[in-house]
Amino acid sequence: MDVLDDLLAGTRARGGVFNLTILDPPWALDIRDEAALSLATLVRGSAWVRRDGVEPVRMEQGDVAVFTGTSPYIVGDALETAPQLRIHPGGLCEPLPGAPVDYSARLGVRTYGGRVEGEAMVVSGSYQLAGDVSQRLLAALPSVLVVPAADVAGSVMDTVLGEIQRDEPGQQSVLDRWLDLALITTLRAWFAKPESHAPGWYQAQSDPVAGLALRLIHENPAHPWSVPELASRVGVSRASLARRFTAVVGEAPMTYLTGWRITLAADLLRSTRDTVESIARQVGYANAFALSVAFKRVRGTTPTAHRRATTA
Repeated sequence: MDVLDDLLAGTRARGGVFNLTILDPPWALDIRDEAALSLATLVRGSAWVRRDGVEPVRMEQGDVAVFTGTSPYIVGDALETAPQLRIHPGGLCEPLPGAPVDYSARLGVRTYGGRVEGEAMVVSGSYQLAGDVSQRLLAALPSVLVVPAADVAGSVMDTVLGEIQRDEPGQQSVLDRWLDLALITTLRAWFAKPESHAPGWYQAQSDPVAGLALRLIHENPAHPWSVPELASRVGVSRASLARRFTAVVGEAPMTYLTGWRITLAADLLRSTRDTVESIARQVGYANAFALSVAFKRVRGTTPTAHRRATTA
């Protein structure tokens, strides 16, 4: 298992919200769905993406955009076009004052707009994420990223239009899996770009020394790893491993291991009713006390307090 696999495993879509919006110029969508992670692609037309604190980004037909964070953003045909439709949590569509048509009118399953033949067609899907593993991935992404169609072309994007307009048994699961595949395809294309400034853990995966050490850690985080054992398994000296891992990943091997264990523990505290003692052993600590000491050092709070705060 590589690092991206691990992070994406905690970012799977479950009950994702999907919309197909069909519009004519001038058009603009004010997206206020409060989703931690969203993905949108243009099936027809072109658009500008606007978000506070970010330079406007152009999207062409087939391009895919990923949005992180819950702050609103606008997608429209021109920078000066005022929003005519507001998207609320749950995919609820609200026509705004001055809209030339009632864009809340349903054109089909999960489909909204003025007319089926509209010049612009936008497909969107959003995740509702809760978890420290997911946040580790989101922290590596900008608020808005756009990947050109040529980099994400293929059957994954080609199938969405037919799937989103169907209403068959199990359709939500089909769409959730499509959203996962689309996200993986888009993120791989994004991280491959020099301008993405991919995080150290992603760049390290192609490194014969740091990459192998990372995979060992992620395959078995509960193992009592040490720098000497990791170095032996990788086939280099302890000094070489420590130097290379720190240079590529950005932190020392044991620091990374501790951070990953605490991230896993935080998710287990949030999502399960396992005891702190049990969770400690699952992530590589001898007992609850050892986990509590490490957790307090890294997070500034205790496992019990973290569980209470995240499950309130």
